Amino acid sequence: MKPYLELAIGFARTGVTGYGGGPSTIPLIEYEAVKKYKWMSEEEFGEILALANTMPGPIATKMAAYIGFKVKGGMGATVAILTHILPSIIAMLALLGVLYSFRQSPIVSGMVQGVTPVIGFMLAEMAYRFYQKGSKGLGMPKTILLAAVSFLFVQFMGWHPGILIAAVLISAFYIAHKKEKAEKKVNEEFMPAREKSS
Repeated sequence: MKPYLELAIGFARTGVTGYGGGPSTIPLIEYEAVKKYKWMSEEEFGEILALANTMPGPIATKMAAYIGFKVKGGMGATVAILTHILPSIIAMLALLGVLYSFRQSPIVSGMVQGVTPVIGFMLAEMAYRFYQKGSKGLGMPKTILLAAVSFLFVQFMGWHPGILIAAVLISAFYIAHKKEKAEKKVNEEFMPAREKSS
């Protein structure tokens, strides 16, 4: 029962505190999954986040489903999804009328404006950590080039981020496959030469 309880508590927290939608919830999910409960490493979280962005549907729900499934299979995924979305649904139904009545209030407007920079910082901090990981694996020049190309395609050409991520993943797979074939060919050519010399 303990893993189910941890999933319920962890994803209930992300559902309650995830103000601003899916992307703003990702740092909270990362904290629960990587730092608090250690269900996965930072590297695995980054890989799953990249893959989840290529699929349709809300990003936070997909992450909850994957992490829940990893921890406790299908039932774990169900618990994680339900505990993530139910607090938001209940709070929304309970507070919708109140917020609608005070939507023109400067206090409510100030609250929204005050929370927005905090969300921006959380996303920027997570992006910086992903940038650091990318620069370790790819090197600084390639990381900067990929970041610049991504910015160009998303901001100026109107590409959906999921399409861009899918294109990068396919390209990376193709390049890795070609390298593997080239290395295999070199090894095959080198082996007979070694056999002859021996």
